[in-house]
Amino acid sequence: MSLDEIHHVRTPEAPAPEAPAPDSSSPDGTAPGAAIPRRGGWAALRPLFLRLHFYAGLLIAPLLFLAATTGLLYAGSWQAEKILYADELTVARVGDEVRPLSAQVEAARGAAPKGEVLSVWPAPDAEATTRVVMESPGLAEGETLTVFVDPYTAEVRGQLATVGDALPLRAWLSEFHSSLQLGEFGRNYSELAASWLWVVALGGLGLWIGRRRKRKAELVLPDRKATGRRRTLSWHGTVGLWAVAGLVLLSATGLTWSKYAGENIGQLQDGLGGATPAVSAALNPGAASGGADEHAGHVMTEGMEMPPPAPTADIGIDRAVEAARAAGVTESLQVTLPAKGKGYVVKEKDKQVPVHLDTVALDPADGRVLDELRFADYPVLAQLTRFGIDLHMGLTFGLANQLALAALAVAVMFLVFWGYRMWWLRRPTKDRKLSVGRAQPRGAWRKLPVTALLPLAAVTAVVGWFIPLLGISLLVFLAVDALLGFVAARRRGAAV
Repeated sequence: MSLDEIHHVRTPEAPAPEAPAPDSSSPDGTAPGAAIPRRGGWAALRPLFLRLHFYAGLLIAPLLFLAATTGLLYAGSWQAEKILYADELTVARVGDEVRPLSAQVEAARGAAPKGEVLSVWPAPDAEATTRVVMESPGLAEGETLTVFVDPYTAEVRGQLATVGDALPLRAWLSEFHSSLQLGEFGRNYSELAASWLWVVALGGLGLWIGRRRKRKAELVLPDRKATGRRRTLSWHGTVGLWAVAGLVLLSATGLTWSKYAGENIGQLQDGLGGATPAVSAALNPGAASGGADEHAGHVMTEGMEMPPPAPTADIGIDRAVEAARAAGVTESLQVTLPAKGKGYVVKEKDKQVPVHLDTVALDPADGRVLDELRFADYPVLAQLTRFGIDLHMGLTFGLANQLALAALAVAVMFLVFWGYRMWWLRRPTKDRKLSVGRAQPRGAWRKLPVTALLPLAAVTAVVGWFIPLLGISLLVFLAVDALLGFVAARRRGAAV
C-alpha cells in the first residue's frame, strides 16, 4: 500500500543531481506538440498505478487509519463484553436441573412488566444464562431490552439494552466503526474507506511484485540491511504483501453493509439467484413460502384484504423447542414467539465452524413443521456472503478470528504510517522551508497503448458505477489533479 516508490528518485541521504528543467509548457515534461511515447505491458501501467496509488494513499489513508483503529476496538469487544457483563452472561452456580423455558420467560416478564417478549435464546452452554428479548418503551430505534435469566433458578441476573446479539459496549463500538456515531452521514466515511481499500491494496501488491530486486527473499521478508526510505519501503511492501488477502476480504465484506455499493451488491446477488432465503411461518397454508412478503398469510376475499387468523391454541415454548430439536434444529437456539397469523420460528445461531444455521417454523397449535430451511440448501452465493460477513465480524473461528482481525487492523495502521513516512522522506532536501514529497509525474495514461487504455477505461467506468463513492471520489481526484496541472503550467508559462 505504498504511497510512492519511484525508482529514479534518490533518498534524502543521497540526493540525485539536478536534471535539466523540462519544457515549461507541458506538465509531464514533454515538448509542446511532441508525440507521447507509448509503451506496452507493465512498463506502461506502472506509472499510472504509481500516481493512483500515491493520491489514494495520501488522501484516503486517514480514513483507512480511522477504520483500522475503530475495527481494532471492535475486534477486542467480544472478549471485553465477556468480562464487563459477566454477571449477566453467566450463572452464579451450575445446577443439576434446568427450569422450563416458560418459567424463565415468566421471570423475565416479572422483571420487565412493560416489555413484550419477542424471542428467547435458551442458554447455549451449562454456564450461560438464558436471554429473553423484549420490545420495551423508552429504547432507541433498533434497540431491544434483553433480560438475562439463570436457567437453573429462574433468577433474573440483569437487564441490558441490546442491538441484535450485541451488548451495549459492542453495539456502541460497532456503530462507531461503521459511522463514527454520526448516523447516516457518518456511514459515508466507512463506505469510502471500504471502496478504496481493495484498490490501494491490490495496486500496492502489483507495484511491490513488479519491483526489481536483487534477492527474491526481499519480496516476502523485509530487508533489514536497508536504511532510510528503502528500509521503510521494504517493511511497507512485505507487510502489505502478507496482509493483502485479508484487506481485500475486509473491503468486499464491508461493502455489503454500505448504503450505495451495498444496494448494488444486493441487487446483483439477487439477480444471480444468491439471495438469502427465509422460512415462512405464516399459518395460512396458501401463503407463499420464503418469508419475503411482509403480507404473507393474508387472504383476499372479493377484493378485500382480510386479517390473518390468530392462533387458536399454543403448545407453549417448551414443546415448541422439543419439536424443533426433533426436526434437527438443536444448536444455540433462538426462538421467536408466535405473532398474529404466524407460528413459532426456531433457528440456530451458531456461526462458528462448523456452522449451525438451520431453521424451522412450527404451528403453535400442535407443533407441526410449517416450513424448514437447512443452511446446506442455501445458494452458494448466500453461503459465501454469510461466511464473509461472519469473518468480518470475528465470528467464524472465534478467538482466532478476532486475533486475525486485530492483526490486520494493526497492519493497516503501520502501512499508513510507513506510507506517510516515505512521502515525507521524498521531500526536497535543499529547500529548508516546509515541503513534502512529490507525486509521480502526470501524463501516465497518455502513454498507454489504445489496446490497454480502452479496456482499462471501460473497467474503471463499470467499477465506478457499481461502487459509487469510489467513482465519485476518483472523478474528484482527476478534476483536482487536472486543475493543479493547469495552474502549474500557467505559472511556468508566465515565468518564461
